[in-house]
Amino acid sequence: AAGPTGPALPSASPAAAAPPAKVGVIAVEDQPDVSAVLSAYNQQGDPALYEEYYSGLKHFIECSLDCHRAELSQLFYPLFVHMYLELVYNQHESEAKSFFEKFHGDQECYYQDDLRVLSSLTKKEHMKGNETMLDFRTSKFVLRISRDSYQLLKRHLQEKQNNQIWNIVQEHLYIDIFDGMPRSKQQIDAMVGSLAGEAKREANKAKVFFGLLKEPEIEVPLDDEDEEGENEEGKPKKKKPKKDSVGSKSKKQDPNAPPQNRIPLPELKDSDKLDKAMNIKEATKRVRLGPDCLPSICFYTFLNAYQGLTAVDITDDSSMIVGGFADSTVRVWSVTPKKLRSVKTAADLSLIDKESDDVLERIMDEKTASELKILYGHSGPVYGTSFSPDRNYLLSSSEDGTVRLWSLQTFTCLVGYKGHNYPVWDTQFSPYGYYFVSGGHDRVARLWATDHYQPLRMFAGHLADVTCSRFHPNSNYIATGSADRTVRLWDVLNGNCVRIFTGHKGPIHSLAFSPNGRFLATGATDGRVLLWDIGHGLMVGELKGHTDTIYALRFSRDGEILASGSMDNTVKLWDAVKAFEDLETDDFTTATGHINLPENSQDLLLGTYMSKSTPVIHLHFTRRNLLLAAGAYSPQ
Repeated sequence: AAGPTGPALPSASPAAAAPPAKVGVIAVEDQPDVSAVLSAYNQQGDPALYEEYYSGLKHFIECSLDCHRAELSQLFYPLFVHMYLELVYNQHESEAKSFFEKFHGDQECYYQDDLRVLSSLTKKEHMKGNETMLDFRTSKFVLRISRDSYQLLKRHLQEKQNNQIWNIVQEHLYIDIFDGMPRSKQQIDAMVGSLAGEAKREANKAKVFFGLLKEPEIEVPLDDEDEEGENEEGKPKKKKPKKDSVGSKSKKQDPNAPPQNRIPLPELKDSDKLDKAMNIKEATKRVRLGPDCLPSICFYTFLNAYQGLTAVDITDDSSMIVGGFADSTVRVWSVTPKKLRSVKTAADLSLIDKESDDVLERIMDEKTASELKILYGHSGPVYGTSFSPDRNYLLSSSEDGTVRLWSLQTFTCLVGYKGHNYPVWDTQFSPYGYYFVSGGHDRVARLWATDHYQPLRMFAGHLADVTCSRFHPNSNYIATGSADRTVRLWDVLNGNCVRIFTGHKGPIHSLAFSPNGRFLATGATDGRVLLWDIGHGLMVGELKGHTDTIYALRFSRDGEILASGSMDNTVKLWDAVKAFEDLETDDFTTATGHINLPENSQDLLLGTYMSKSTPVIHLHFTRRNLLLAAGAYSPQ
């Protein structure tokens, strides 16, 4: 339970009993221990016949009807891996080698990296320490296949007495059978490619409250010009009722929003209210973006960083920018004419008259004011940085396994959070402050509160590093992207995984929620941006155009435009309104995964902007919709 300081999250309820397994679906406990997993390989067939078994199945699938062939071809990869590992485990090294050489060329191109790892496992001893393979062993590879295709396969294997393959199918694969038309090659290709196959359909069924929380009502002070005009005539100042769209939108409760108190959120301080009022005032001057009105882009280039820039963040009001560096420093710059000032020393503070009106000004030390402050403390490259919404704090996560919280009043480190034992690749503050999330090499994302030493929640389920993490705008959910090529959405309240999105063909490096909370955009090393409908748990779009890893994604303030930044030194702008209009999200699509992605990347692409050999690692829309981009110049 929480101390007197922060709100406590309710503890998770015991999990409900699992439903009985359906026909054709083999349930298994999660994560059995290593020896038990590997011993499953003892029931082996005759090693000399493995190639014959595999080519027999290959021949059968290649000669089957077109409508089934695409679906059954999904079996090639998991069977190939399991048969190879079975041979290695039982010390048939030469047979394993020839099996690998004969069939590895048939596998889909997006499994290249996994096959490279596999080819180095040639002895039984290698298998013990290899995490990737252990995961492959323990987590069932999921295939979605129509009932007709499944019956066809089952009949073939049972007629052929091909027990070896049938055993593997039952032991190591999870076949999610659906009724209806088999899926086409494109439909399957869109969804496969992750370490453990596709997500089970059940995984994306839970209800998600993707709506936004109601904004508190805040009186917006009048501009100075208006006030003077009124006062000259000696009339009392009137508070103008707010008529702007910003205020009216937030009055009605969103039907898809979580209850306001579903998770405890911090109270608004007076300074937060002032900031919100400023924000609303700025929003009235915001540019309405669209295909005919693209944002200007202002690029912050870090010079002489010698490939050492590893993370960037910009405050919501665009007044400060922070860089995390490979030399383990965190550097904060002011990007407005106002210099960064820290609070005076204790001795100087005692001399100040506490009653004076400008006491908040007087406590700041002008002598040490500067445009740049350097924060020392980490003992390894800094991979993640995040400003708190109130701009009082800064988080940084590092290869040294810690997340540090820095004060932007004193520019000193307040806390080091130790929970990860390995590099922490990313960290981010909740949009309401107080909570933050971190994810790293240990494959677990953690939710923290600034005043607790221990994490409040552990989100476990990814099969490889958690490479990036983002809060949903309503702070009730967290999305994580991973090197296992999946994106997961977690419920902050109980730590459950409520969505698993598969379809990327490489590790995921960027995530962005649309401002209305309904959609998620994800970018990966495969150079594709995928768009997801969170409510339905469906992929709804694919934006092709980048030629390298996408490290930055950001929606404009009203969600009209999606900006993506990549290692290919470009920023691309996409028409988000068009991408999300008239989506087919009927129940049939949701039930079977028959998604038909329109090939419309070219129509949605509004512009491509090259930088001068500077990979883009961060994007940020200001409150008026100017796009800020950042990266470090890398001389060729």
